[in-house]
Amino acid sequence: TVCALMNMECIVYMGKTDVERQHINVEKMKMLGATVIPVTSGNMTLKDATNEAIRDWCCHPADTYYIIGSTVGPHPYPDMVARLQSVISEEIKKQLAEKEGRDYPDYLIACVGGGSNAAGTIYHYLDERVRIVLAEAGGKGIETGQTAATIQLGKMGIIHGARTFVIQDEDGQIEEPYSISAGLDYPGIGPIHANLASQHRATVLAVNDDEAIEAAYELTKLEGIIPALESAHALGALKKLKFNPEDVVVLTVSGRGDKDIETYLKFTI
Repeated sequence: TVCALMNMECIVYMGKTDVERQHINVEKMKMLGATVIPVTSGNMTLKDATNEAIRDWCCHPADTYYIIGSTVGPHPYPDMVARLQSVISEEIKKQLAEKEGRDYPDYLIACVGGGSNAAGTIYHYLDERVRIVLAEAGGKGIETGQTAATIQLGKMGIIHGARTFVIQDEDGQIEEPYSISAGLDYPGIGPIHANLASQHRATVLAVNDDEAIEAAYELTKLEGIIPALESAHALGALKKLKFNPEDVVVLTVSGRGDKDIETYLKFTI
């Protein structure tokens, strides 16, 4: 959208798997004038698209600028994205002050893949006594090998220029992640979230595909809001937590489910 407004060339690298399962998003980008390049290496998802985008940037430094929307990659990108997304927690403070008479909740809940919406949600609450709950993609179960539960299973490593938790084998080779959600299908995690998890500042829950789908259908039927599959994982965390009746809980629904409708239609609840 920015490139369309500024009359700049825009090249988007996207894993072939994600091109297929995010068809509507791809068509929107093409309508705006972007060139979408399907990446066919690896398991053809977010990690592989990031690889190719960084390669392009490194090979064409004179006329190329690299942009990513998640809190991953080399410094200063994780910090930049978190600061830009911090408008989310600014808005949470304003709305809570109006609705609840205080500007902080008891719980903040968000999904994490790379972790941009989560970083924005928690940014202005890091030093407060707010319980932070991060929902990562359990896939088909963390014990199955078909998962993207990086904080649960990852070990310290380097991915895309960042030192963080990485799903890797005993030789340090990055293992292919799996999630029904394109945005959570990543074998690393933003360094901010790795740090919060290691300091036990955040509670991290793995939410499996079926739990996310069930939660998404429930929100749709109760509220008329179809959430993105990424956000559905945050919703799936609710049943894993115990709340008091007076608790104020803020959950970030970070995207609309329009782009995921074809995936949703494969499941009937």
